[in-house]
Amino acid sequence: MHSRKKKGKPATGAQDRQVWVKALYKISYPVVYNLANETLKKNMPLETGPKYGLNLKSVTYLEAVGRTMAGIAPWLALPDDRTDEGKMRKEMRRMLLKGLKNAVDPKSPDYLNFRTEGQPIVDAAYVAQAFIRAPEALWEPLDKETKARFIEEFKSLRNRSGAYNNWLLFSGLTEGFLLSIGEQYDPARVQFAVNKMKEWYVGDSWYSDGAKFSMDYYNSYVIHTMLVDLLKILSDNKKAPVADYDQALKRMVRYSEYLERSISPEGTYPAYGRSITYRTAAFQALAQTALMEKLPDYVKPAQVRCALTRVIQNMYLGEQNFDKKGWLVLGFNGHQPAIADTYTSTGSLYMATLGFLTLGLPADHEFWKAPAAPWTSLKAWTGQEVVKDYKVEY
Repeated sequence: MHSRKKKGKPATGAQDRQVWVKALYKISYPVVYNLANETLKKNMPLETGPKYGLNLKSVTYLEAVGRTMAGIAPWLALPDDRTDEGKMRKEMRRMLLKGLKNAVDPKSPDYLNFRTEGQPIVDAAYVAQAFIRAPEALWEPLDKETKARFIEEFKSLRNRSGAYNNWLLFSGLTEGFLLSIGEQYDPARVQFAVNKMKEWYVGDSWYSDGAKFSMDYYNSYVIHTMLVDLLKILSDNKKAPVADYDQALKRMVRYSEYLERSISPEGTYPAYGRSITYRTAAFQALAQTALMEKLPDYVKPAQVRCALTRVIQNMYLGEQNFDKKGWLVLGFNGHQPAIADTYTSTGSLYMATLGFLTLGLPADHEFWKAPAAPWTSLKAWTGQEVVKDYKVEY
């Protein structure tokens, strides 16, 4: 019930990793390659749903770049090696570093817009999150001028405010990144994000997305991972109690259990809530929990690997989610533009990379080396012993 080498014989972890790498490379290559070659705006399709409501060309390119970066960053942070995967990773990192220079060069045809519209508040945060996730691979190698330009672009966001919901975390995380590199940051934006998320916690690992609860995947797309990453920076810099970080992490770990249980025996998951066009981003919190080696004792790394491998195969092994040039198409599992939200365009879809964070664990890690194992719903539906679920009070 996971990837198979031959019928009846479970795949090895190494084979599963190949599935992940192939899919992530396939998704991210068009964005990274074109940004490196200053052809992103020239070549990226501009597909939107029927009721799209944003200024498309002002926002979609930064969406594609920020979201792709945030998903591939842990993988690119791995050291170079001589394997086929290592060569792909090194080339991807080289292209992205070249592209990042273009992204903030006002003379480049691929200069990205941070300065107007509300949407760049969101996607600047994903750029910042990529730098937070892979500082030695993606931030430190940038030349002095490019770093200064990113800092200037991030600070330019302060003349706008976004929606009164998970968006508070976007402003907070970008400011948190500035703090982490010793730059002047806005403590009010940071504190407001942290305080409101505390207030919006509803229990058993679920946060409300604003004053009213929404049943969707935003706890994974944004809330848990950005709050944990922000509180890590704040606690490391003595700007928040370590207890706040520990609590946020415990809640993300608990939420990751829900995500693991949501994967069916066949490797599918419920297509409910807003933004299901973000596809595998639904599993970001689970992937990050596994990357941080914080899975609960009874949720074995191998069962998470096998479950997510099957999801990745269902989504990306075929061509249904890509156009003829390899760009993602609007939809959940196929071209389904009618389900796109009013803010969803081609660039938005690259949130999908966020489900691949666990590729940041090296190939010899237990996550990849342990024998195949059934995940919770597969055990439950085949009569095997299952750890009963519970609730938490933290």
